[in-house]
Amino acid sequence: MKRIILFLIAAMAVSTACMASSKSKADKDTQKWRYEIECAGTGTAGTYLVKVWSYSKKQATATNQAVKNAVHGVMFKGVAGGRGCATQRAMVTDPSVQSAKEDFFNRFFADGGDFQKYGSATGVPEVVKVGKEYKVGVVVSVYKDNLRKDLESAGIIRGLSSGF
Repeated sequence: MKRIILFLIAAMAVSTACMASSKSKADKDTQKWRYEIECAGTGTAGTYLVKVWSYSKKQATATNQAVKNAVHGVMFKGVAGGRGCATQRAMVTDPSVQSAKEDFFNRFFADGGDFQKYGSATGVPEVVKVGKEYKVGVVVSVYKDNLRKDLESAGIIRGLSSGF
């Protein structure tokens, strides 16, 4: 009986270590911000419909990071036009803001962070094997109006009505 209990405890420890390793891999992949973002069509009022291509050695990791990458892309990269979409500029136009407000962005993009309020994945992921890693495309609806309003109230960006 002791052997069975010890075996179960050891198995649980290995499982926990694997989950932690997977989470840290996802965090490392996300911290590099390796993704591509493109217009996926017209969304409803107040949203952008984008397709974000995330890269990782594990398909599930890339899929799970899609919303985080899409929100980051709308904030810092903007969205190229095409497919009936106009080009959308990045919300944060000053690149130094990300390092100046590092604490805010670390909390914002943490697992379970506020970024989840501003996007939702739709449809089935498109998977392409590229060398030793996966390139996973996911269509994400980003709630740009809510995101802009909250970034303005947090002092990250200036309001549209604040002048030039």
